[in-house]
Amino acid sequence: MKKARPTDQIDVQALRVGMFVHLDIGWMSHPFPLSSFRITTAAQLATIRSLGLRTVRWSPQQSDLSHDEAVRGLTTLPGPLGAIAGDAANDSGLDDADATDTVPYALPSDDNVIDAVTHAAQRAHAERARKVLRQREAEERCARQYSEAARACRHTLDLVPAKPQEARAQAEALSRSIVDKMVGEQDLCIRMLTEGAGDKASMHAMNVGIISLLMGRCFGFDDEEMQDLGVGAMLHDIGKIEMPVRLRHREDNFSPNELRVYEEHVEVGLAQARRMGLSAGAMAVIGQHHEHADGSGFPGKLNSDRMTMAARIVALVNRYDNLCNPHLLARALTPHESLSLLFAQGRAKFDTSILGAFIKMMGVYPPGSTVQLTDDRYALVVAVNSARPLKPNVLVHDAATPRADALVLDLENAGGIGIRRSVRAQQLPPTALDYLAPGARVTYFFEPSAPVEVEE
Repeated sequence: MKKARPTDQIDVQALRVGMFVHLDIGWMSHPFPLSSFRITTAAQLATIRSLGLRTVRWSPQQSDLSHDEAVRGLTTLPGPLGAIAGDAANDSGLDDADATDTVPYALPSDDNVIDAVTHAAQRAHAERARKVLRQREAEERCARQYSEAARACRHTLDLVPAKPQEARAQAEALSRSIVDKMVGEQDLCIRMLTEGAGDKASMHAMNVGIISLLMGRCFGFDDEEMQDLGVGAMLHDIGKIEMPVRLRHREDNFSPNELRVYEEHVEVGLAQARRMGLSAGAMAVIGQHHEHADGSGFPGKLNSDRMTMAARIVALVNRYDNLCNPHLLARALTPHESLSLLFAQGRAKFDTSILGAFIKMMGVYPPGSTVQLTDDRYALVVAVNSARPLKPNVLVHDAATPRADALVLDLENAGGIGIRRSVRAQQLPPTALDYLAPGARVTYFFEPSAPVEVEE
């Protein structure tokens, strides 16, 4: 079991810029991208104090304040916390004389050289352990945030048939929460989660919703457009909720009647959307997510000019996720193969500007792709910076390092190492397949860029 970083409780009124805090409330209960972060502005301080919390946890070791600065700040606090901090300052064991003493210079002995080398090795080992720990923490934090959002999504879908108005409120709140996490100028990292939480329907809704919103951000959608896009993307398949399970996914052997029932899920979804009282923008997404730019889609055979921008985005992202995560997993394509197929066969069916932006955002090798590097090692793409997608972060198969201790390699700073080719999971050597362990389904989430410590 890993050892947790030491934290202290502090009154929210005593917080200062530079402190690293942990907000022990749900990820969707505050407007910050992460629940643990370093306070950098007075506006962040004011926001934390407006959350209604009396105290929060903070980590002195992760703060920008020095130990003495932190102690001086805490000694002003009333009650036992200030007394404890004052005692810590008095017991530091240093005085002015200690600070001004000088040490005469001496030539190092052989023993000193050996000690120096040993200490350097120990420091390097400790630094690597720190990076591994921070990497694990980032992965776990992202997984917790996804799980919270996925549970809210599942709850929303369950409410649609019997409580449509409540379902609308839940969908709008979830979309708003996710959009709030995406605002700002910071780059976002698209991460593949090792384990998706939830059933296939909610995982598909989450994948389409998250990636569609990231696309809307790329195109500069305003708040209202982002809200409509998020609600419509997550609810695009609500017409399937009460359909027989065997008809929810289109199959080549469907009879004409079965195909008709399947395609009717769009009209049923629109009827549900009207009962929920969704906005016109969200309803357009639900009604047009199976239309194609060339007019070959359904139900209205609309071309690109008659589709909304949001619907064109969701139509593409929906197709991509269905290629990566089909109903029958034996038919699944890797994210790289799915992207290649969209580019080769879908240029007539999807808006070319949206397809180009999608490839630019996700990279040629999206998260979840298994690849071979230019130095012949095998790797799994685990994250992509949406602003620098050609140099993703990869987990590399290294027989000398246990899987749990492996550091992610940032190809942007990897000394010329790149990706040579995409490899299907079934084509990996057995040892590499066991080590990389690509998931059966690809699940995506997002976080601020540079979320993990990377190997030099």
